Amino acid sequence: MASNQLLSPDLKLETEMVMLRPLLITDVQHLMHYALNEPEIWQYSLISGAGEIGLINYINAAVENYTQLKEFPFIVFNKHINAFAGSTRFYDIQFEQLTLQLGYTWYGKLHQGSGINTHCKYVLLQYAFETMLMERVEFRADANNARSVKAMKKIGCVEEGILRNNTYKADGGRRDSIVLSILRNEWYNNIRDMLKRKIEMG
Repeated sequence: MASNQLLSPDLKLETEMVMLRPLLITDVQHLMHYALNEPEIWQYSLISGAGEIGLINYINAAVENYTQLKEFPFIVFNKHINAFAGSTRFYDIQFEQLTLQLGYTWYGKLHQGSGINTHCKYVLLQYAFETMLMERVEFRADANNARSVKAMKKIGCVEEGILRNNTYKADGGRRDSIVLSILRNEWYNNIRDMLKRKIEMG
């Protein structure tokens, strides 16, 4: 399947709890509440979506990268409470090497700890490995972001190491980035079934 078909604007990824679809410029209206009232969501992010201008720039950049097939950003909808919950994306997509990164994930406070992340990661990993036929999905986070690191390990990510002082943060400082990954054989051997059990158990 061609890369432009794999990154189709009509794609929807769903479980009984979540629906993910490609992020649109007009989704600013659905996520503005978080930008205005929960700016701390982006404390550890490389790019901040805090504030009105911050969110507009955040979404515009993500959509522009999508049009160039560099990234595949999604908006996340929580079907249990009928509300938009946040955003996530595939990025650094290397079709020749069959690798990509999964990140820029954030959820509003109401949705954090609800299990929504497990549902999202299940459908995203399923699409990456089973439709896009990726061999490796990589995850990165600020090494000080204990909550994010814990969430990644909870879904089966294997820690690979720390990239020291490797990039700027949104506030202009530098950060150490932790690198984790899931490989294709790990997905099929145990992670797929483990995540499926988790979402079925609620």
